[in-house]
Amino acid sequence: MTKFSPRGLRAIVAGVALATAPVTAHAEQFINILTGGTSGVYYPIGVGLSKIFADGIEGARTQVQATKASVENLNLLQQGKGEFAIALGDSVKFAAEGNAEVGFAKPLDKIRGISAAYPNFIQVAASKDSGIVTIADFKGKAISVGAAKSGTELNARTILGALGMSYDDLGKVEYLPFAESVELMKNRQLDATLQSAGLGVASLKDLATSVPTTIVSIPAEVADKLGAPYLAATIPAGTYEGQTEDVPTLAVGNFFVTSADVDEETVYQMTKLMFEHLPELVAAHKAAASISLENALTGMPVPLHPGAERYYREVGLIK
Repeated sequence: MTKFSPRGLRAIVAGVALATAPVTAHAEQFINILTGGTSGVYYPIGVGLSKIFADGIEGARTQVQATKASVENLNLLQQGKGEFAIALGDSVKFAAEGNAEVGFAKPLDKIRGISAAYPNFIQVAASKDSGIVTIADFKGKAISVGAAKSGTELNARTILGALGMSYDDLGKVEYLPFAESVELMKNRQLDATLQSAGLGVASLKDLATSVPTTIVSIPAEVADKLGAPYLAATIPAGTYEGQTEDVPTLAVGNFFVTSADVDEETVYQMTKLMFEHLPELVAAHKAAASISLENALTGMPVPLHPGAERYYREVGLIK
């Protein structure tokens, strides 16, 4: 069984010259970065990238768009409504294949890879009063599973299925973004919220400092049953207020993706600048500390964009 832990992930990229001068782009290049809800991790990562691209690509105009995350981001890329997006690996895979149940009526043939990003941890927070300790305790409870047909909601259905459960076993199902889920929990209208995000997500920090909260465990055998892209993982003690012990859970990798319609030079520049400015990205959110050049191609579920491939050949990652 593969074990994923956030400790020891600080990869050091050596042997790559870090140029800091802005590179030349097409005049008035517009870069729309598709993220997620403003209380998640995708959004601050997108804000960090927006600044890096705006400062480093001459003539670029950048925008960060808050969305319902993975599934919406991929559909928007296919429609030509974005140049850069963050999405969960399982969502990217289903998009390429075309899975109508997930939210892809047909295969999205324009999705191209830029890089592996950081892992999303499946984080389940329950009110102490609910009595929920493990995800098997969801039966009969009121749960928010994320926005409908989002990457988080896909994770929720997949994990419940691995435990022989479905939404029919729950007392109430809400399809809400992270911040809205937390507000309902504060008002005692929900028992728990499942959120797929980087560790230390703002919404759960808010919840844990507002009401007595339990970080709910997901047994490692669920990862064994599901297989890739799911891995056994750990939410370290102290990640959220009142969490005194490590909590077992699952992780699934995120990916930076783009559209085949975005020109090679722009994607090359975005890829290059991202890796040359990882410290600024970590400053935007600590989840970015898991992004590394050496793991950039690990598990990529779609073909690389030629611009990203050009960069990886330049630095020797692809021979």
